[in-house]
Amino acid sequence: MTLSSKQFILPDLLSGCPIRGGVNPHYEEGAAESRAWINSFNVFTDRKRAFFVLGCNELLVSHVNVLFVFDEISDDQSAKDAFATGNIFLNAMQDPNWDDGSLFARMTKEFRTRFLRLSGTRATARFLKHWETYCACVITEAELRERGEILDVDAFIALRRENSAVRLCFGLIEYAFGTNLPEEVFEDIVFLDIYWAAVDLDIYSYDMEQSKGISGNNIVEVLMANRKMTLQEASDHIGEYCAELMERFMTAQNHLPSWGACVDSEVARFIQGLGCWIKGNLDWSFKTQRYFGTKYLEIKETLCVTLRPREEPEEFNIHSDLE
Repeated sequence: MTLSSKQFILPDLLSGCPIRGGVNPHYEEGAAESRAWINSFNVFTDRKRAFFVLGCNELLVSHVNVLFVFDEISDDQSAKDAFATGNIFLNAMQDPNWDDGSLFARMTKEFRTRFLRLSGTRATARFLKHWETYCACVITEAELRERGEILDVDAFIALRRENSAVRLCFGLIEYAFGTNLPEEVFEDIVFLDIYWAAVDLDIYSYDMEQSKGISGNNIVEVLMANRKMTLQEASDHIGEYCAELMERFMTAQNHLPSWGACVDSEVARFIQGLGCWIKGNLDWSFKTQRYFGTKYLEIKETLCVTLRPREEPEEFNIHSDLE
């Protein structure tokens, strides 16, 4: 296949993924309720709302649509405005008595109330810690975007691990399975090898992000800027790296220590949830329009992506739109 300068071939991880996936049997009902809940706050412009709906975010993580809201809003904001949004998000999540009267605060507080009904104490402490780090790193992302700065590879990976919100989504695995893992599990090097392998498997968002002008927060752009790779070379490199991560995720499970039967059972359920995330993320990428627009089914077959033209950014004012 002869490619133009605006085309590249995606790495094919889906066909070689050894993990079985599936969709929650309550997805349809839960997705409708989650979407209706988000829409009730009317926080999006019409274009943002259309993009949000077509992305079928509920299919990936129906309980955390609020994270996608913050992600979408902050993508169009300056560092100052992202800081203001992040503070609302963080304060409303951490303090049940804090309220600035904004819609975003009310949305977050409603989520917090539902989450705390079932989450264990240790799982909750980890989730709130990751929430704070997530907000800080989304603000850092906005600062970098404002300066037009692209990080080196190692610094990017460290930032992306936090501002992608994947660790928060992994916190919901404990919520969903009713686990409450002790901290010593998260300090074990073998467990962390499995955990970080799952976090770092993020490969298909480049076209969407470059079209929105936010590709500085994407590993493809980072590799092209730092290692002088072409677009296709960067895509190929990422595919090889992700295949290594997949292998690490699978093989490291054979070397986990034992923490006792009860904890071992919870660890097994949590890792099962990580596997569902990996496979589900790959499936979701080709079942919605979030990454590839209306051609997502065609791209699933050919793996050939033609870069979309740059979109005009939308103005978003935290004070006028969220209060």
